[in-house]
Amino acid sequence: MEIKIENLSKEFKGIPVLTNINLDFKSGKIYGLTGRNGSGKSVFLKILCGFYRPTTGRVLYDNVDINMNDNFAPNTRALIEKPNFLSDLTGFENLKLLASIQNKIGEKEINETLDRVNLTAEKNKKYSKYSLGTKQKLGIAQVLMENPEVIILDEPLNGIEKETSMKIREILKEEKEKGKLIIVATHLKDDVDTLVDELYEFDAGKVEKIQNRTIMN
Repeated sequence: MEIKIENLSKEFKGIPVLTNINLDFKSGKIYGLTGRNGSGKSVFLKILCGFYRPTTGRVLYDNVDINMNDNFAPNTRALIEKPNFLSDLTGFENLKLLASIQNKIGEKEINETLDRVNLTAEKNKKYSKYSLGTKQKLGIAQVLMENPEVIILDEPLNGIEKETSMKIREILKEEKEKGKLIIVATHLKDDVDTLVDELYEFDAGKVEKIQNRTIMN
């Protein structure tokens, strides 16, 4: 999979949020996006998913413009900003309901994914009773469970305890080795130092690649 962003700009009511962005993302890498709140990261991720249309420019998935026919990004799963599930269902029931849309996976795969993110103990608890960190873990499980080609995460480790944070970083490295294309917006130094292959900084709607980085294994 290759995602190309060509001359992309986005405005809301005439106010520029992103300005003339050109990027190229390829399978088998983890890309990091960093920058202050309001720098345009979340808007950029929503455009990649097809939730927003760019004001100008194109988003190409394997040379197909996802905005030509108002399509969502193909074989892509994302967690952007806060996760949102049905409060009166359990974590497991929420994932089962989502999985029923495309019927790619069954209960076995859902349970395996819950176990991967250390959520088995809480899977039968109602979502309304979940802590911030537990909600985040369920959001990450939703992204992973159907084995997408493209994984997009916005501050995914927010509120998650250290043990599970370390495990999720290892999961993302494993997914990269399987050839997945992974994009992570983060402000955490541990993510930047140990996880991402290429880092891009957003500032006032523009993007700059950060050079001279050393990845710690």
